[in-house]
Amino acid sequence: MPPMFQLNPQAQAVLDRARAQGAKPLSSMPPVAARAAYRAGRLPTQPVPPVEVVCRELAAPGAAGLIPVREYRPSACAPAEILPALVFFHGGGWVVGDRDTHDVLCRIWCLQVRCAVFSVDYRLAPEHRFPAAFEDACAATQWLAQQASKLSIDAGRMAVGGDSAGANLAAAVALALRDGDAPQPRLVAQMLAYPVTDVCGGTASYRECAEGYVLSEADMHYFRTHYLADTAEYVDWRASPLRAASLADLPATLILAAGFDPLRDEGRLYADSLSAAGNAVQYVCFERQMHGFLGMGGVIEEANTAVRLCGDWLRTYLR
Repeated sequence: MPPMFQLNPQAQAVLDRARAQGAKPLSSMPPVAARAAYRAGRLPTQPVPPVEVVCRELAAPGAAGLIPVREYRPSACAPAEILPALVFFHGGGWVVGDRDTHDVLCRIWCLQVRCAVFSVDYRLAPEHRFPAAFEDACAATQWLAQQASKLSIDAGRMAVGGDSAGANLAAAVALALRDGDAPQPRLVAQMLAYPVTDVCGGTASYRECAEGYVLSEADMHYFRTHYLADTAEYVDWRASPLRAASLADLPATLILAAGFDPLRDEGRLYADSLSAAGNAVQYVCFERQMHGFLGMGGVIEEANTAVRLCGDWLRTYLR
């Protein structure tokens, strides 16, 4: 059964334009070509990047070497001013995407929330399979907290966030920090935009939105098989946070979903499960949108509404 709503006309125009230009699905390309196509495809749909931001390239130590991290701070803030922090993980199915593909979103939230944003360039699959991305996400988050005084951030006001596979990593990081022997930092919030919470799939939205939109069922198969070497890993909570033994005692959570998205239902299921476990959760579904719309504010007005919603929500927890 198809979704109950009609796709937003501006989102439909994005799809029509891509088809007219002969765009191919990422799942039809080898990873290196898919990364280039993903990067090129995002540029025309993004809003104008804010310039009132100071950026700096950092490197966090990880198990396999240094992890690139881009820091964003509002240029109006003094360098020594202590700011709250958002640690952000980009989407792209653990295979594509980087700091540059999500640069505009990080700039916008940096200014809107008046916080430092740290965009983590974790290792990508298939060159680096599971749990490499998860390990990098955890290591970078912990290192940033440990360096709080040097970075002029407040380790007691830290959040994690991401979109799609990046939201998957953010959710897994929140679980890992909760369960660590010496949890650091104690996160105050997690912002999850159309997250992957169960790589096994199989929900109704997988069937309803299997093809024809930005993300297809074939694309998800491509991403999960590049990231995970064995189907036994699908039920590991580090890959599928919904399958964690306990979802209690997690930070305040915002889950953003899109109606025309194979991942729609697992986002809702995660929200329901977090609520059942006693957490503070807000779930918002943009019923007429498709996967990835958050970064398309240059051509989809509703994307800017969603971005502002995320920023407003973050500000309540990072103030």
